[in-house]
Amino acid sequence: MTPPALSVQLYSVNAPLTADLEGTLAQVAAAGFTNVEAFFFVERAAELRAAFDAAGLRAPTGHASFLSDSLTVGDQVIELPSLETVFAAAKTLGVDVLIDPFVAPERWASVEEITATAERINGVARQAAEHGLRIGYHNHAHEFAHSFDGVSGYEVFAGLLDPAVLLEVDVFWAAVAGEDVPALLRRLGDRVVAIHAKDGILPEPGTRAADARIDPEKLNQRPAGEGDVPLAEILAAAPSAEYAIVEFDHYDGDIFEGIAASARHLETLGVK
Repeated sequence: MTPPALSVQLYSVNAPLTADLEGTLAQVAAAGFTNVEAFFFVERAAELRAAFDAAGLRAPTGHASFLSDSLTVGDQVIELPSLETVFAAAKTLGVDVLIDPFVAPERWASVEEITATAERINGVARQAAEHGLRIGYHNHAHEFAHSFDGVSGYEVFAGLLDPAVLLEVDVFWAAVAGEDVPALLRRLGDRVVAIHAKDGILPEPGTRAADARIDPEKLNQRPAGEGDVPLAEILAAAPSAEYAIVEFDHYDGDIFEGIAASARHLETLGVK
């Protein structure tokens, strides 16, 4: 088994990144990372690629929305770029695995909606292959909020995917949703290309992800190894994972210390 490569989702350092791109990337590199996962990069792919190159970083995975026509943020509706535009930006950035990070909760409430999303990502994967890209999906908690004949919406979705479609499993959000995450990973098998190896103090059973719009600021995320998420067992249950990616949705401490501490812990678990 090849150990997963260490990476960090740059959303973790979004605030300093916005204020000082080059300085923040230098701090990310100093924290022990050579791989990063970009987000919302389509309009700034050339700028980011130049900054990554200068910092000695590469972005083998990246987040961009391609399974929705628009996204609603508060009262704002954001129209999304075409697939061809997204693919071109991913190639500019050097991305290998292009991951959609969010499909709205209402699209996980029925088998019909889940099937439509699965068919859409299967089609995107076929188009992406022509550009030398692999396609995946990243979960939060809301994908697990509904079940159908005892199977979560997320696993209904996974069962409908073409073999070429990959999964990036956010193990913290799956645990918040009440999942036995190692067992989930074993069921998902070798389509798991990456895990978001994040940790924190989990809500009490019975209080988890009922409807799943959870404010991350209300959850106590911690550096890897300092919370309730069984990361060693999780890594063992996901032998196909090529990347173990540090991420904080929200962190009350110094974020650079947080990502560095997470990197050190994951390295003790065999992440390279």
